[in-house]
Amino acid sequence: MIETRGQMDPRFRRRTRTRVRYWVIVFAVTLAVITYVDRVCISQTAPLIARDLEFSKQQMGYVFSAFVLAYALFEIPSGYLGDRFGARKVLMRIVVWWSFFTIATGWATGFTSMVVTRFMFGAGEAGCFPNLTKSFTTWLPPGERVRAQGILWMAARWGGAFTPLLVVNVLKVMSWQNAFGLFGAVGVIWAVVFYIWYRDDPRDNKSIGAAELQLIEANRHLSSGHVNVPWGRIIRSKQVWLLCLQYFCLSYGWYFYITWLPTYLQEGRHLSLRNSAVLSTLPLFLGGCGSFACGTFYPILNRWTGDVGKSRRLMASIGFSGATAFLLLSTTLQDATWAMIAMGFASFSIDLVMPGSWAACMDVGGKYAGTVSGTMNMMGNLGGVVSPIVIAYILKNTNNNWAMTLYLSAAIYFAGIFFWMFLDPVTPFEEAA
Repeated sequence: MIETRGQMDPRFRRRTRTRVRYWVIVFAVTLAVITYVDRVCISQTAPLIARDLEFSKQQMGYVFSAFVLAYALFEIPSGYLGDRFGARKVLMRIVVWWSFFTIATGWATGFTSMVVTRFMFGAGEAGCFPNLTKSFTTWLPPGERVRAQGILWMAARWGGAFTPLLVVNVLKVMSWQNAFGLFGAVGVIWAVVFYIWYRDDPRDNKSIGAAELQLIEANRHLSSGHVNVPWGRIIRSKQVWLLCLQYFCLSYGWYFYITWLPTYLQEGRHLSLRNSAVLSTLPLFLGGCGSFACGTFYPILNRWTGDVGKSRRLMASIGFSGATAFLLLSTTLQDATWAMIAMGFASFSIDLVMPGSWAACMDVGGKYAGTVSGTMNMMGNLGGVVSPIVIAYILKNTNNNWAMTLYLSAAIYFAGIFFWMFLDPVTPFEEAA
């Protein structure tokens, strides 16, 4: 048997048909769940944290936003590190990093330490999905990548959906401080197992068969090296700005579900911790269903319209319109269960916009798709920075009028429709210029 630079010569690999590449999807799905558990658990423990550390709603809003600000700022740098050093080393580092600061959340003793800890936590999580996408590009043939991304985002949404129930049951046997320690430890275990198994080059995995390796490498796009990003043209691109603005509108209202929602249900709807946890699952669960439904329905819509750009604009308009209508409906319903069902369908609707947004980044960005998508995602998460703080100030100045916060989110959703009306989501920005 001949090996070169640690790689097994494909001629000597076993000829049986292997499925080793699917383990990359398993690792990605598992990490997506862990990511959202670590991200969402603070929303469920927020009332306890505010009580024990004597935080006001404004202070809690800054705690929520500290994570999102770091997540937005470090999105592009973390993706670049994956391109430079490989997903294996970078994912190992960032998962251990954010797991440590998940654990450290339980050590916070005051406002400053909590804000710093959550900011550092966000800086770690920022590299998760760009580097998982890079691993998909390396390990999966093109025909399997879209489905893998669909499974990944459904797992992420559903991981967040069931986190409230998980946290409630964990809090029955330990304090919120120890709960953060438990969730952080799970991430460390994942990082160690992933680092031992994963290789940046599939040829370095000796379990993979020759036929599977050929399938992966036959259609793999090999980068010609680093490219000089034309930042000036990107900044001047109308398409890029419209993509960023619509994603800001999408994210502003969505972040309510993973920050203030449990507090809203307990204070605004007067539900118990248990009941609020059950109803908190609806927005993220139905959001995952929305992403899956969009991916399923898009081919049908494309055949009907015969125009990819028109299909994307139509789906986005349906999504933003539905999110606006269902969120406004939730404020008129007195029964908490029905109100949350309406809010869940608002989440379902807004997730109909997600696949088209990311597909537009690939088409508009062309060979700079990573930069364009990172820019869009950064702007979207800046919406997530603003949202918790604005909600806190609205509550302070309106005597805890939760309906007013939802009215504003609905209005911002509605604005997203107009950004899509003027967006060309197909033509590369260089050609458009």
